[in-house]
Amino acid sequence: MPERKLSGWVSQKSGKEILLLVSILFLTKLIGTEAAPSLSSATRSETALAAKTLTLGLREAVLLGLQNNQALRVEKLTPAVRKTYEEEEKARFDPTLEAGLSLSRQHAQTPSRTTGALTGTTSSQVNLSGGFSRLLPGGTSFVTELSTAKDWSSLYSNLHTTRLGLTVTQALLQGADVEANLARLRQARLDSFASEYELQALAENIVAEIEKTYWQYALARREIEIYQDSLKLAEQQLKETEEKISVGKLAEIELAAAQAEVALRREALINATSKMESIRLQLLRLLNPPDGSWESEVILKDLPAVPQVKLDAIENHCALALRLRPELQQARLSLQRNEVELVKTKNGLLPKLDFFLTLGKTGYANSFGGSLQDITGKGYEVAAGLAFQWPVGNRQAKAQYQRARLSRQQAEEALENLSQLVILDVRSAYLEVNRTYQQITAVAATRVLQEEKLRAETEKFRVGRSTPLLVAQTQRDLLSSQIAEIEAVVNYLTSLVDLFRLEGSLLERRGLSVEKVSP
Repeated sequence: MPERKLSGWVSQKSGKEILLLVSILFLTKLIGTEAAPSLSSATRSETALAAKTLTLGLREAVLLGLQNNQALRVEKLTPAVRKTYEEEEKARFDPTLEAGLSLSRQHAQTPSRTTGALTGTTSSQVNLSGGFSRLLPGGTSFVTELSTAKDWSSLYSNLHTTRLGLTVTQALLQGADVEANLARLRQARLDSFASEYELQALAENIVAEIEKTYWQYALARREIEIYQDSLKLAEQQLKETEEKISVGKLAEIELAAAQAEVALRREALINATSKMESIRLQLLRLLNPPDGSWESEVILKDLPAVPQVKLDAIENHCALALRLRPELQQARLSLQRNEVELVKTKNGLLPKLDFFLTLGKTGYANSFGGSLQDITGKGYEVAAGLAFQWPVGNRQAKAQYQRARLSRQQAEEALENLSQLVILDVRSAYLEVNRTYQQITAVAATRVLQEEKLRAETEKFRVGRSTPLLVAQTQRDLLSSQIAEIEAVVNYLTSLVDLFRLEGSLLERRGLSVEKVSP
């Protein structure tokens, strides 16, 4: 363009337009009009080594993730581990069988009563014993014993001794409360229930993450399509601009705006492709398909669409969350555990007073059979009494009881605080669902108006009443509205997922469940 015409053209432009044009010229020089071609998903799947195609819908993705997710596999073992503690506590009340066999020999030097000379004596003994013992939850313990022994020495012949005995001990104060004796078992059982709710919470989080990542991946793929269409539109605009310049209808400097727009669209397409690849890797990590690889191409069967969902009143969603939320269930179990601990430590404040009764019969003879017959004789042994124990001050038991009381109070406060946080979460998520739903209609209307605006600006350009820069700005506005429209739908879908997860109903709404034992 001649210098006089260029100066006149510049004088007709405002300062902002000149500054914007200079920025576009600099960007064009920096990026270049021949940017590297974008790597589309189809091209990537064709060139990737050992690439596989994974075609699935949303429900298939959720089921695949629940089946193969590595974090969930790890957590599934926790309830089984917790149940072993239950069995360990039950074992305290299992009967115990005992048996023993011993052999002893003794050589002693004893003085003679008449001469005073030392005489060596040797004695030996074989002892065989067996018994049965058991502790009952009421504080009663049984111990039965059957033993036989054979003694012989250089002074007397064989002597067989057989004894049958029974000892019963009953706790009268400390240890007599059934609830206190079963406290550890109940706590272990509550821990098992808590692990089930931990598993449910993790499963809900994984399902929510899979669904949200699924929709984000669908959004990324749709964005690439929009950017590709936008690039074609910018390239067409560049072509029309070059034609108008060649026939003298436009100044040559207008070419920079069209070239810069093409470069910007290519840059955006490259960034969108990279974003899609990152989300694809996240989705594969969550699904963890057994025969898949990091190069697997993911094809989605379900595309973002506005579901027909009618929400209940916010109070109903809050009430549902207070009933179903796994974290609240765990907090309630923790409170129950502290109440059991209070019962156990309160029993420890009592002194230990036990009643015991021992019954026994012993038979003596020169043979084992004779000793058994002698047991049936009139001889017997009986012992009964009380055993008392009381640590001075009993400070340890008092400290444990005080700690249990404070822990229960702390658990109550924590439950109340958590309930408020749950209600806050649900109410905030409820508002977000309504906002994103209303946003869908608004951005759709904006997109329609931007299409009309672009059509008008394009017609004005073709009759010489607009510039490539204005057309490019209008195209960018349309691009933003198209992206915003699909983002609004995806945001609505993800906000629904968050609401259902925060109220604890996501698994049930998806027809899924985690097997757990109800306390």
